[in-house]
Amino acid sequence: MGTVVDDRASVEFHAFFERHHAELSRLAFLLTGERDAADDLAADALLALWHRWDRVRAAEHPVAYARGVVANLARSRIRSAVRERRRIALFWSHREERVEDPDVAGVVDVQEALRRLPFRKRACVVLRHAFDLSEKDTALALGISVGTVKSQTSKAMAELQRLLGTRQVPQRVHAAAGGAASGRDAAAAPAERDR
Repeated sequence: MGTVVDDRASVEFHAFFERHHAELSRLAFLLTGERDAADDLAADALLALWHRWDRVRAAEHPVAYARGVVANLARSRIRSAVRERRRIALFWSHREERVEDPDVAGVVDVQEALRRLPFRKRACVVLRHAFDLSEKDTALALGISVGTVKSQTSKAMAELQRLLGTRQVPQRVHAAAGGAASGRDAAAAPAERDR
């Protein structure tokens, strides 16, 4: 039989889950590019949060903590996939099928362009422009400094502009994510993002 404290914690976690599951799943998808894995990563992150719920709910920014857990799980998944691809490549190394230069002009899909970025740059762009987070909130979610967020975002945006052949990258990233993932008013988001 549960205690009143346990019941309260359960209700709080359930409310947190309902409010943030879709956002965390969307974040996982944008970071990994794998639609099937996104819900699994979000669920794994929420399970980890539940196991540490006393610490999470006492944190100053529980949602930022949750985003950080998703980002770490996504990073681990990507690293695992890269290792697996390398093993497969070694196995099939007798087959030399390489493309000299990718058709950069043909890369118009934002999600494909995002997948080309290193993880930290991709995470900064996704959190800043798809999720409309401030530099401070992005730094908090990724466990890095605000200065690192600024430099990684700037470098990533330059690379995306090169890949996509447009200066409309922030709008395209935002649109690819289906609007402001955090549910804030779209008109207020750009002003907040610049803080």
